[in-house]
Amino acid sequence: MPPEPEERVHVDGSAGTDGARRVGTPAAALVVVASMVGTGVFTTTGLLLRDLGSPLAVLAAWAVGGLLAVSGALSYAELAAALPRNGGEYQLLGRIYHPVVGFAAGIVSLVVGFSAPLAASALAFGHYLAAVVPGVAPAAAAVGIVALAATLHGIHVRFGVRVQAAATLLELALVLAFVVAASGGADPALLAAPDLPAARAGPFAAALVYVSFAYSGWNGAVYLAGEVRSPSRGLPLALVAGTMIVAALYLALNVVFLSSAPAGELAGVVDVAHVAATRLLGPGAGRLVSALIALCLASSVSAMLMAGPRVYQAMGVDYPALAVLARRTRHGGPVVAMAFQAALAVVLIATASFGALLAYVGFTLSIVAGLAVVGVIVLRWREPALPRPYRTWGYPVTPLLFGGLSSWMVAHALREKPAASWAGVATLLLAAGLYALVGRRRRGDTAREAP
Repeated sequence: MPPEPEERVHVDGSAGTDGARRVGTPAAALVVVASMVGTGVFTTTGLLLRDLGSPLAVLAAWAVGGLLAVSGALSYAELAAALPRNGGEYQLLGRIYHPVVGFAAGIVSLVVGFSAPLAASALAFGHYLAAVVPGVAPAAAAVGIVALAATLHGIHVRFGVRVQAAATLLELALVLAFVVAASGGADPALLAAPDLPAARAGPFAAALVYVSFAYSGWNGAVYLAGEVRSPSRGLPLALVAGTMIVAALYLALNVVFLSSAPAGELAGVVDVAHVAATRLLGPGAGRLVSALIALCLASSVSAMLMAGPRVYQAMGVDYPALAVLARRTRHGGPVVAMAFQAALAVVLIATASFGALLAYVGFTLSIVAGLAVVGVIVLRWREPALPRPYRTWGYPVTPLLFGGLSSWMVAHALREKPAASWAGVATLLLAAGLYALVGRRRRGDTAREAP
Protein backbone atom coordinates (compact mmCIF):
# COMPACT_ATOMS: atom_id res chain seq x y z
CA MET A 1 0.00 0.00 0.00
CA PRO A 2 1.50 3.40 -0.94
CA PRO A 3 2.11 5.85 1.89
CA GLU A 4 -0.68 8.26 2.69
CA PRO A 5 -0.02 11.62 1.00
CA GLU A 6 0.76 14.54 3.24
CA GLU A 7 -1.93 17.18 3.61
CA ARG A 8 -0.45 20.56 2.74
CA VAL A 9 -1.71 24.05 3.41
CA HIS A 10 -0.45 27.51 2.62
CA VAL A 11 2.44 28.48 4.84
CA ASP A 12 0.74 31.28 6.78
CA GLY A 13 1.17 29.78 10.21
CA SER A 14 -1.94 27.60 10.03
CA ALA A 15 0.28 24.54 9.79
CA GLY A 16 3.90 23.68 10.41
CA THR A 17 6.32 26.08 8.81
CA ASP A 18 6.91 23.72 5.89
CA GLY A 19 3.14 23.55 5.22
CA ALA A 20 2.74 19.81 5.84
CA ARG A 21 0.36 17.95 8.15
CA ARG A 22 2.04 14.63 8.93
CA VAL A 23 0.42 13.59 12.25
CA GLY A 24 -2.76 11.49 12.27
CA THR A 25 -5.44 11.56 14.97
CA PRO A 26 -4.39 8.28 16.70
CA ALA A 27 -0.78 9.47 16.86
CA ALA A 28 -1.89 12.84 18.28
CA ALA A 29 -3.96 11.06 20.96
CA LEU A 30 -0.94 8.93 21.87
CA VAL A 31 1.17 12.09 22.21
CA VAL A 32 -1.38 13.27 24.81
CA VAL A 33 -1.15 9.94 26.65
CA ALA A 34 2.65 9.83 26.57
CA SER A 35 2.94 13.48 27.64
CA MET A 36 0.83 12.77 30.73
CA VAL A 37 2.11 9.40 31.93
CA GLY A 38 5.45 10.34 33.48
CA THR A 39 6.98 10.88 36.88
CA GLY A 40 3.86 12.25 38.57
CA VAL A 41 1.61 9.23 38.84
CA PHE A 42 4.43 6.99 40.09
CA THR A 43 5.83 9.40 42.69
CA THR A 44 3.14 11.68 44.14
CA THR A 45 0.62 9.33 45.77
CA GLY A 46 2.78 8.77 48.86
CA LEU A 47 3.24 12.54 49.24
CA LEU A 48 -0.51 13.09 48.89
CA LEU A 49 -1.20 10.43 51.50
CA ARG A 50 1.22 12.13 53.89
CA ASP A 51 -0.51 15.50 53.45
CA LEU A 52 -4.13 14.33 53.37
CA GLY A 53 -3.95 11.33 55.70
CA SER A 54 -6.70 9.32 54.00
CA PRO A 55 -6.61 6.94 51.00
CA LEU A 56 -10.12 8.01 50.04
CA ALA A 57 -9.06 11.66 50.11
CA VAL A 58 -6.13 10.82 47.84
CA LEU A 59 -8.44 9.06 45.37
CA ALA A 60 -10.76 12.08 45.52
CA ALA A 61 -7.82 14.34 44.60
CA TRP A 62 -6.97 12.15 41.60
CA ALA A 63 -10.64 12.11 40.54
CA VAL A 64 -10.96 15.90 40.79
CA GLY A 65 -7.68 16.27 38.91
CA GLY A 66 -9.06 14.02 36.17
CA LEU A 67 -12.25 16.09 35.99
CA LEU A 68 -10.14 19.23 35.72
CA ALA A 69 -8.02 17.74 32.92
CA VAL A 70 -11.04 16.50 30.93
CA SER A 71 -12.76 19.89 31.29
CA GLY A 72 -9.60 21.55 30.05
CA ALA A 73 -9.28 19.17 27.12
CA LEU A 74 -12.91 19.78 26.07
CA SER A 75 -12.25 23.53 26.12
CA TYR A 76 -8.87 23.37 24.38
CA ALA A 77 -10.47 21.27 21.66
CA GLU A 78 -12.61 24.21 20.55
CA LEU A 79 -9.62 26.56 20.47
CA ALA A 80 -7.37 24.09 18.65
CA ALA A 81 -9.99 23.24 16.01
CA ALA A 82 -10.68 26.93 15.35
CA LEU A 83 -6.99 27.96 15.42
CA PRO A 84 -5.01 24.90 14.23
CA ARG A 85 -1.52 26.36 14.37
CA ASN A 86 1.61 25.14 16.14
CA GLY A 87 2.51 26.80 19.42
CA GLY A 88 -0.01 25.83 22.09
CA GLU A 89 -0.75 28.59 24.61
CA TYR A 90 1.76 30.88 22.89
CA GLN A 91 -0.40 31.29 19.84
CA LEU A 92 -3.77 30.84 21.62
CA LEU A 93 -3.24 33.47 24.33
CA GLY A 94 -1.64 35.85 21.85
CA ARG A 95 -4.78 35.67 19.73
CA ILE A 96 -7.29 35.79 22.58
CA TYR A 97 -5.73 38.48 24.79
CA HIS A 98 -2.58 40.22 23.55
CA PRO A 99 0.73 39.15 21.97
CA VAL A 100 2.58 39.90 25.23
CA VAL A 101 0.42 37.32 27.05
CA GLY A 102 1.13 34.74 24.38
CA PHE A 103 4.85 35.50 24.42
CA ALA A 104 4.96 35.10 28.21
CA ALA A 105 3.17 31.76 27.86
CA GLY A 106 5.75 30.69 25.28
CA ILE A 107 8.64 31.48 27.61
CA VAL A 108 6.86 29.66 30.44
CA SER A 109 6.47 26.64 28.14
CA LEU A 110 10.20 26.71 27.44
CA VAL A 111 11.32 26.67 31.08
CA VAL A 112 8.40 25.44 33.18
CA GLY A 113 6.20 23.54 30.76
CA PHE A 114 8.82 21.40 29.07
CA SER A 115 12.45 21.84 30.12
CA ALA A 116 12.01 21.24 33.85
CA PRO A 117 9.60 18.26 33.51
CA LEU A 118 11.72 16.92 30.65
CA ALA A 119 14.86 16.99 32.78
CA ALA A 120 13.02 15.52 35.77
CA SER A 121 11.60 12.68 33.68
CA ALA A 122 14.99 12.01 32.11
CA LEU A 123 16.69 11.88 35.51
CA ALA A 124 13.98 9.59 36.85
CA PHE A 125 14.47 7.39 33.77
CA GLY A 126 18.17 7.17 34.59
CA HIS A 127 17.49 6.10 38.19
CA TYR A 128 14.93 3.47 37.22
CA LEU A 129 17.19 2.16 34.44
CA ALA A 130 20.00 1.84 36.98
CA ALA A 131 17.71 -0.31 39.12
CA VAL A 132 17.21 -2.65 36.15
CA VAL A 133 20.78 -2.53 34.77
CA PRO A 134 23.26 -2.20 37.67
CA GLY A 135 26.22 0.02 36.91
CA VAL A 136 24.37 2.50 34.71
CA ALA A 137 25.07 6.13 35.68
CA PRO A 138 21.65 7.83 36.05
CA ALA A 139 22.80 11.26 34.84
CA ALA A 140 24.49 9.78 31.77
CA ALA A 141 21.40 7.74 30.97
CA ALA A 142 19.28 10.89 31.34
CA VAL A 143 21.42 12.82 28.89
CA GLY A 144 21.42 9.84 26.53
CA ILE A 145 17.62 9.52 26.39
CA VAL A 146 17.25 13.27 25.77
CA ALA A 147 19.81 13.18 22.95
CA LEU A 148 18.22 10.09 21.39
CA ALA A 149 14.69 11.54 21.45
CA ALA A 150 15.86 14.92 20.11
CA THR A 151 17.66 13.22 17.23
CA LEU A 152 14.65 11.02 16.48
CA HIS A 153 12.12 13.86 16.30
CA GLY A 154 14.45 16.54 14.97
CA ILE A 155 15.51 14.73 11.83
CA HIS A 156 12.36 13.00 10.51
CA VAL A 157 8.85 13.86 11.77
CA ARG A 158 6.96 10.88 10.36
CA PHE A 159 9.45 8.28 11.60
CA GLY A 160 9.53 9.93 15.01
CA VAL A 161 5.73 9.86 15.19
CA ARG A 162 5.66 6.12 14.43
CA VAL A 163 8.27 5.29 17.06
CA GLN A 164 6.41 7.44 19.61
CA ALA A 165 3.10 5.71 18.86
CA ALA A 166 4.61 2.23 19.16
CA ALA A 167 6.33 3.04 22.47
CA THR A 168 3.14 4.53 23.92
CA LEU A 169 1.02 1.54 22.92
CA LEU A 170 3.55 -0.79 24.55
CA GLU A 171 3.56 1.43 27.65
CA LEU A 172 -0.24 1.31 27.92
CA ALA A 173 -0.31 -2.47 27.50
CA LEU A 174 2.30 -2.98 30.23
CA VAL A 175 0.63 -0.59 32.69
CA LEU A 176 -2.72 -2.32 32.17
CA ALA A 177 -1.04 -5.70 32.66
CA PHE A 178 0.44 -4.47 35.93
CA VAL A 179 -2.96 -3.22 37.15
CA VAL A 180 -4.63 -6.54 36.31
CA ALA A 181 -1.87 -8.64 37.87
CA ALA A 182 -1.59 -6.56 41.02
CA SER A 183 -5.31 -6.17 41.63
CA GLY A 184 -5.59 -9.86 42.52
CA GLY A 185 -3.63 -9.35 45.74
CA ALA A 186 -5.01 -5.91 46.63
CA ASP A 187 -7.06 -5.39 49.78
CA PRO A 188 -9.93 -2.92 49.17
CA ALA A 189 -10.45 -2.63 52.94
CA LEU A 190 -7.21 -0.61 53.11
CA LEU A 191 -8.96 2.19 51.21
CA ALA A 192 -11.38 2.80 54.10
CA ALA A 193 -10.56 5.54 56.60
CA PRO A 194 -12.38 6.86 59.66
CA ASP A 195 -12.02 10.49 58.66
CA LEU A 196 -11.40 12.61 55.57
CA PRO A 197 -8.82 15.35 56.16
CA ALA A 198 -9.46 16.43 52.57
CA ALA A 199 -12.52 18.28 53.88
CA ARG A 200 -10.00 21.03 54.79
CA ALA A 201 -9.88 23.19 51.70
CA GLY A 202 -6.27 24.36 52.00
CA PRO A 203 -4.47 21.00 52.08
CA PHE A 204 -6.76 19.55 49.42
CA ALA A 205 -6.16 22.53 47.10
CA ALA A 206 -2.40 22.21 47.64
CA ALA A 207 -2.65 18.48 46.89
CA LEU A 208 -4.33 19.34 43.59
CA VAL A 209 -1.21 21.28 42.60
CA TYR A 210 0.78 18.03 42.83
CA VAL A 211 -1.97 16.16 40.98
CA SER A 212 -2.08 18.81 38.26
CA PHE A 213 1.62 18.20 37.66
CA ALA A 214 0.90 14.51 37.14
CA TYR A 215 -1.93 15.37 34.72
CA SER A 216 0.06 18.01 32.84
CA GLY A 217 0.29 17.07 29.20
CA TRP A 218 -3.46 16.69 28.58
CA ASN A 219 -3.07 19.55 26.09
CA GLY A 220 -0.09 17.91 24.35
CA ALA A 221 -1.70 17.67 20.90
CA VAL A 222 -2.30 21.43 20.81
CA TYR A 223 1.42 22.14 20.52
CA LEU A 224 1.61 20.38 17.16
CA ALA A 225 -1.87 21.44 15.98
CA GLY A 226 -0.40 22.79 12.75
CA GLU A 227 0.78 19.30 11.79
CA VAL A 228 -2.33 17.23 12.63
CA ARG A 229 -4.32 16.02 9.65
CA SER A 230 -8.03 17.02 9.57
CA PRO A 231 -7.59 19.24 12.66
CA SER A 232 -11.26 20.22 12.98
CA ARG A 233 -12.11 16.59 13.78
CA GLY A 234 -8.79 15.08 14.78
CA LEU A 235 -7.68 17.57 17.43
CA PRO A 236 -10.83 17.44 19.60
CA LEU A 237 -10.87 13.64 19.43
CA ALA A 238 -7.17 13.35 20.26
CA LEU A 239 -7.36 15.75 23.20
CA VAL A 240 -10.49 14.35 24.82
CA ALA A 241 -9.85 10.65 24.17
CA GLY A 242 -6.22 10.81 25.28
CA THR A 243 -7.11 12.66 28.49
CA MET A 244 -9.98 10.33 29.42
CA ILE A 245 -7.78 7.26 28.88
CA VAL A 246 -5.12 8.62 31.22
CA ALA A 247 -7.65 9.76 33.86
CA ALA A 248 -9.10 6.24 34.01
CA LEU A 249 -5.61 4.72 34.08
CA TYR A 250 -4.51 6.99 36.94
CA LEU A 251 -7.51 6.08 39.07
CA ALA A 252 -6.92 2.36 38.46
CA LEU A 253 -3.22 2.66 39.34
CA ASN A 254 -3.95 4.56 42.54
CA VAL A 255 -6.56 2.06 43.68
CA VAL A 256 -3.86 -0.61 43.33
CA PHE A 257 -1.22 1.51 45.10
CA LEU A 258 -3.45 2.47 48.03
CA SER A 259 -4.83 -1.03 48.55
CA SER A 260 -1.40 -2.65 48.57
CA ALA A 261 -0.32 -1.67 52.10
CA PRO A 262 -1.55 0.24 55.17
CA ALA A 263 -1.56 4.01 54.75
CA GLY A 264 1.19 4.42 57.35
CA GLU A 265 3.62 2.40 55.23
CA LEU A 266 2.93 4.43 52.07
CA ALA A 267 2.70 7.97 53.48
CA GLY A 268 5.66 10.06 52.30
CA VAL A 269 7.06 7.26 50.12
CA VAL A 270 8.25 8.46 46.70
CA ASP A 271 8.68 5.08 44.97
CA VAL A 272 5.16 3.99 45.85
CA ALA A 273 4.86 1.87 42.69
CA HIS A 274 7.88 -0.21 43.73
CA VAL A 275 6.46 -0.71 47.22
CA ALA A 276 3.08 -1.73 45.84
CA ALA A 277 4.59 -4.18 43.35
CA THR A 278 6.75 -5.78 46.04
CA ARG A 279 3.80 -6.19 48.42
CA LEU A 280 1.38 -7.50 45.79
CA LEU A 281 3.59 -9.46 43.40
CA GLY A 282 6.65 -10.39 45.45
CA PRO A 283 10.23 -9.10 45.70
CA GLY A 284 11.10 -10.07 42.14
CA ALA A 285 8.45 -7.74 40.77
CA GLY A 286 10.41 -4.64 41.83
CA ARG A 287 12.84 -4.87 38.93
CA LEU A 288 10.05 -5.51 36.43
CA VAL A 289 8.12 -2.48 37.67
CA SER A 290 11.28 -0.36 37.48
CA ALA A 291 11.66 -1.43 33.83
CA LEU A 292 8.01 -0.54 33.16
CA ILE A 293 8.39 2.90 34.73
CA ALA A 294 11.64 3.48 32.81
CA LEU A 295 9.74 2.79 29.58
CA CYS A 296 6.96 5.20 30.59
CA LEU A 297 9.51 7.89 31.39
CA ALA A 298 11.37 7.37 28.12
CA SER A 299 8.09 7.70 26.23
CA SER A 300 7.29 10.86 28.19
CA VAL A 301 10.69 12.38 27.37
CA SER A 302 10.09 11.60 23.70
CA ALA A 303 6.60 13.14 23.73
CA MET A 304 7.78 16.36 25.39
CA LEU A 305 10.62 16.70 22.89
CA MET A 306 8.09 16.23 20.11
CA ALA A 307 5.61 18.83 21.42
CA GLY A 308 7.68 21.50 23.16
CA PRO A 309 9.90 22.68 20.27
CA ARG A 310 6.77 23.44 18.22
CA VAL A 311 6.17 26.37 20.58
CA TYR A 312 9.59 27.92 19.96
CA GLN A 313 9.37 27.14 16.23
CA ALA A 314 6.07 29.11 16.13
CA MET A 315 7.72 31.99 18.00
CA GLY A 316 10.53 31.90 15.45
CA VAL A 317 7.99 32.32 12.66
CA ASP A 318 6.54 35.43 14.31
CA TYR A 319 9.61 37.24 15.69
CA PRO A 320 12.63 38.06 13.48
CA ALA A 321 14.93 37.98 16.52
CA LEU A 322 13.98 34.31 17.04
CA ALA A 323 13.82 33.31 13.36
CA VAL A 324 16.55 30.67 13.73
CA LEU A 325 14.14 28.58 15.85
CA ALA A 326 11.81 28.15 12.85
CA ARG A 327 14.33 26.20 10.77
CA ARG A 328 13.32 22.67 9.81
CA THR A 329 15.03 19.73 8.17
CA ARG A 330 14.06 18.39 4.78
CA HIS A 331 11.75 15.87 6.50
CA GLY A 332 10.04 18.50 8.62
CA GLY A 333 11.73 18.35 12.03
CA PRO A 334 12.20 21.71 13.82
CA VAL A 335 15.85 20.89 14.29
CA VAL A 336 17.12 24.12 15.89
CA ALA A 337 14.20 24.40 18.34
CA MET A 338 14.65 20.71 19.17
CA ALA A 339 18.38 21.15 19.84
CA PHE A 340 17.70 24.23 21.99
CA GLN A 341 15.10 22.38 24.08
CA ALA A 342 17.39 19.38 24.53
CA ALA A 343 20.38 21.54 25.48
CA LEU A 344 18.40 23.41 28.15
CA ALA A 345 17.13 20.11 29.57
CA VAL A 346 20.70 18.76 29.73
CA VAL A 347 21.82 21.89 31.63
CA LEU A 348 19.01 21.34 34.14
CA ILE A 349 19.90 17.66 34.47
CA ALA A 350 23.45 18.66 35.39
CA THR A 351 22.64 21.52 37.76
CA ALA A 352 19.14 21.36 39.21
CA SER A 353 17.36 19.53 42.00
CA PHE A 354 13.76 18.76 41.12
CA GLY A 355 12.22 17.91 44.46
CA ALA A 356 11.09 21.52 45.00
CA LEU A 357 9.98 22.02 41.39
CA LEU A 358 6.81 19.94 41.65
CA ALA A 359 4.59 22.65 43.17
CA TYR A 360 6.31 25.37 41.12
CA VAL A 361 5.57 23.66 37.82
CA GLY A 362 1.99 22.74 38.76
CA PHE A 363 1.19 26.26 40.01
CA THR A 364 2.61 28.12 37.01
CA LEU A 365 1.07 25.86 34.38
CA SER A 366 -2.31 26.06 36.14
CA ILE A 367 -2.36 29.83 35.60
CA VAL A 368 -1.47 29.56 31.91
CA ALA A 369 -3.95 26.75 31.25
CA GLY A 370 -6.67 28.61 33.17
CA LEU A 371 -6.21 31.69 30.99
CA ALA A 372 -6.50 29.55 27.85
CA VAL A 373 -9.65 27.73 28.98
CA VAL A 374 -11.41 30.93 30.06
CA GLY A 375 -10.30 32.24 26.67
CA VAL A 376 -12.97 30.02 25.08
CA ILE A 377 -15.55 32.40 26.56
CA VAL A 378 -13.51 35.51 25.74
CA LEU A 379 -12.95 34.47 22.12
CA ARG A 380 -16.65 33.70 21.57
CA TRP A 381 -17.44 37.20 22.78
CA ARG A 382 -14.69 38.97 20.82
CA GLU A 383 -14.86 36.92 17.60
CA PRO A 384 -18.38 35.47 17.29
CA ALA A 385 -17.97 34.98 13.52
CA LEU A 386 -14.81 32.84 13.82
CA PRO A 387 -15.49 29.39 12.30
CA ARG A 388 -15.64 26.81 15.08
CA PRO A 389 -15.69 23.26 13.67
CA TYR A 390 -15.99 21.94 17.24
CA ARG A 391 -17.78 23.66 20.13
CA THR A 392 -17.00 22.82 23.75
CA TRP A 393 -19.39 20.23 25.19
CA GLY A 394 -21.25 21.65 28.19
CA TYR A 395 -20.41 25.28 27.39
CA PRO A 396 -20.24 27.55 29.40
CA VAL A 397 -20.23 25.21 32.43
CA THR A 398 -17.16 23.28 31.26
CA PRO A 399 -14.72 26.23 30.94
CA LEU A 400 -16.19 27.91 34.03
CA LEU A 401 -15.68 24.70 36.03
CA PHE A 402 -12.04 24.54 34.96
CA GLY A 403 -11.50 28.24 35.60
CA GLY A 404 -13.16 28.08 39.01
CA LEU A 405 -11.25 25.02 40.19
CA SER A 406 -7.97 26.42 38.89
CA SER A 407 -8.52 29.77 40.63
CA TRP A 408 -9.42 28.04 43.89
CA MET A 409 -6.35 25.84 43.67
CA VAL A 410 -4.01 28.73 42.83
CA ALA A 411 -5.38 30.93 45.63
CA HIS A 412 -4.86 28.25 48.25
CA ALA A 413 -1.45 27.31 46.82
CA LEU A 414 -0.25 30.88 47.42
CA ARG A 415 -0.95 30.34 51.12
CA GLU A 416 0.04 26.67 51.47
CA LYS A 417 3.13 26.72 49.16
CA PRO A 418 4.17 30.40 49.13
CA ALA A 419 7.79 30.00 47.95
CA ALA A 420 6.97 27.86 44.92
CA SER A 421 3.86 29.87 44.09
CA TRP A 422 5.51 33.28 44.19
CA ALA A 423 8.37 31.87 42.12
CA GLY A 424 5.73 30.99 39.53
CA VAL A 425 4.32 34.52 39.62
CA ALA A 426 7.82 35.95 39.22
CA THR A 427 8.43 33.67 36.22
CA LEU A 428 5.30 34.97 34.49
CA LEU A 429 6.26 38.60 35.12
CA LEU A 430 9.84 38.08 33.90
CA ALA A 431 8.57 36.30 30.80
CA ALA A 432 6.30 39.24 30.02
CA GLY A 433 9.24 41.61 30.52
CA LEU A 434 11.30 39.74 27.91
CA TYR A 435 8.67 40.67 25.34
CA ALA A 436 10.08 44.22 25.26
CA LEU A 437 13.55 42.89 24.37
CA VAL A 438 12.50 40.72 21.44
CA GLY A 439 11.14 43.57 19.33
CA ARG A 440 8.39 43.77 16.76
CA ARG A 441 6.73 40.87 15.01
CA ARG A 442 6.93 40.24 11.31
CA ARG A 443 4.65 42.50 9.35
CA GLY A 444 1.15 41.04 9.21
CA ASP A 445 1.46 38.77 12.25
CA THR A 446 -0.29 41.18 14.59
CA ALA A 447 -3.23 41.43 12.23
CA ARG A 448 -3.38 37.68 11.94
CA GLU A 449 -3.27 36.91 15.66
CA ALA A 450 -4.78 39.92 17.37
CA PRO A 451 -8.57 39.94 17.86
